[in-house]
Amino acid sequence: MIAYDSIKPWLFKLEPETAHHLAAYFLQFANVCPTAFNYWTKKHFITDPVLEQELFGRTFLNPVGLGAGFDKNATMIRGIQAMGFGYTEIGTVTPKPQPGNPKPRMFRHIEEKTLQNAMGFNNEGLLRVQERLEKIYPFSTPIGVNIGKNKTTSEADAISDYTTLIKALHELGDYIVINISSPNTPGLRDLQNETFITQLFQEAKALTDKPILLKIAPDMEAQQAVDLTSMAVEKGADGIIATNTTIDYSLVKNPKDIGGLSGAILSDKSFALFDAIAKELYGKTTLVSVGGISTAEDAYCRIKAGASLVQVYSALVFEGPELIKDINNGLIGLIKADGYDSITQAIGSAR
Repeated sequence: MIAYDSIKPWLFKLEPETAHHLAAYFLQFANVCPTAFNYWTKKHFITDPVLEQELFGRTFLNPVGLGAGFDKNATMIRGIQAMGFGYTEIGTVTPKPQPGNPKPRMFRHIEEKTLQNAMGFNNEGLLRVQERLEKIYPFSTPIGVNIGKNKTTSEADAISDYTTLIKALHELGDYIVINISSPNTPGLRDLQNETFITQLFQEAKALTDKPILLKIAPDMEAQQAVDLTSMAVEKGADGIIATNTTIDYSLVKNPKDIGGLSGAILSDKSFALFDAIAKELYGKTTLVSVGGISTAEDAYCRIKAGASLVQVYSALVFEGPELIKDINNGLIGLIKADGYDSITQAIGSAR
């Protein structure tokens, strides 16, 4: 196999979105010739009883998932598993297809190992995603479905978009994520309020027994985040994902004036907000940490703080496909070094 470090300079000469499309084409090949990916799966997918846990009625063979935004249209699920991810989250899916924001809309900050994206929920829409999930679900590793409203849907009508998606997709995934935290759909973050969340979860929980999680933004005060997530859990949220990308452009030297930042620079900011939430909600709901995770030590810190699961995205671009195997192998060593027999003993141990 070709080492990622040898091809990364060539990939980085391409526009980021073009490089993403190349990776997508490769991973989609697993759909037509899954046996060709058996070698990759054996090489990258780490299985060890230490990492296994039961969540949402499914067995998670390892806690490292691929964050939403990479596989927007549910076209790469088999290939993503072959990279070693214990689960994947597809989307964000909207009811109607939409092209997203004008290009260019994805940028690399190579020195800071950070991405800046202003994609705008570009996806092929509910019907195409539904068709693909019907062919693959249930799958051998868990699938989360991340949903959002269309750009043209008003705030007053936003709940209808989410309920439409839940009705159509709740039986085709293992959990659903309410995305009201992307900075790339105008007005979306304004929905992070008590009135909207109360009505949304009231209607959503009447539609499905599947777990429904809320994903929040990192750009709020800690107490505001604690209050918001605590209220969401009271209203029926089955878990919290913290956090989405940040619009704190001061974190990089040469930012664009659009989109959200993810990757290494988000690590401290994301963890600080996650930690504040976990102090209040650990033991009361399932917590998922995402934002700037690139090593086993990063992941283990989030796990000890209360995360049952973690997610990776941007680090994959900078570190390559060996990353997930390295994180999982590292987690096994760290968990055992602390004298634990299972990840479930380590979760929340720092609380």
